[in-house]
Amino acid sequence: MSTGQWHPGPLHVDDDLVRRLVAGQFPQWAGLPVERFPSGGTVNAVYRLGDAMSVRLPLIEGGAEDVATEREWLPRLAPLLPTPIPEVLGAGEPAEGYPWPWSVHRWLAGENPEPEELSEPLLLAKDLAEFVAAMRSITFHGAPAAYRGGPVVSLDAATRAAIEELRGIPQEGVDCDVAAAAWEEALRAPDWDGPPVWLHGDLMPGNLLVEGGRLTSVVDFGCMGVGDPACDLFPAWNLLPADAREVFREALDVDDAAWIRGRGRTLSQALIALPYYRTTNRAMARNARHVIRAVLGEE
Repeated sequence: MSTGQWHPGPLHVDDDLVRRLVAGQFPQWAGLPVERFPSGGTVNAVYRLGDAMSVRLPLIEGGAEDVATEREWLPRLAPLLPTPIPEVLGAGEPAEGYPWPWSVHRWLAGENPEPEELSEPLLLAKDLAEFVAAMRSITFHGAPAAYRGGPVVSLDAATRAAIEELRGIPQEGVDCDVAAAAWEEALRAPDWDGPPVWLHGDLMPGNLLVEGGRLTSVVDFGCMGVGDPACDLFPAWNLLPADAREVFREALDVDDAAWIRGRGRTLSQALIALPYYRTTNRAMARNARHVIRAVLGEE
């Protein structure tokens, strides 16, 4: 996730600050062009640095904590994954009034996919399944718990509150009774009783890059860790159409319980996001609406 309006009081950063940080800590890159990269995310600001690099700066304290996690684990994960992921080229430290660690990454080309504009949805579904399966196969010990890796019931209070909030926003057109029934189904699904598996933990379209309809990179591993494998089924509803959704499920051999948990988790995130972002972050609100339509359309 990158810059956007979700969390209260994000730190202000600008081009001049980034230039000063780079010049002060990485003089070999001083003088390279710096340009803010537009994004609908919420936790980090991303800047292009020349043609081959990016600068990623947390805007909130929670994002700063993710920097250390990425520095530790990205180099270990990269050789085991079928898709390129961020490579840390420089480990920036607090300076120039900026309070947190930050990173310089190798630039990864591609565009964020739009659910209604996928040119190769079936192939993209296979690419995504290959990535998720590779993450699940990793056996490194000492991993953090994934940000969204716990039991579905841990989302219950926030999800019910969001449904009630949406009842008061009829212009969004959400059938809150159907949404509540879908959420109840997720709560009834058996919990994951196997060992926790490695997860990306935030497979939103904004964290995927595609070219020619195919997956070229996966970015932003700030939520990674181990947990319920259903947590990485999000693309089935936040991106893929129905036929590609089935390809994704078949490729990962997802049983009914995990599928219901994954659908419920994805719905929960969207229900919470929509009232929160509807007037402040168009990209996040648009995807939340897409997810709600996709999930409730299956009911």
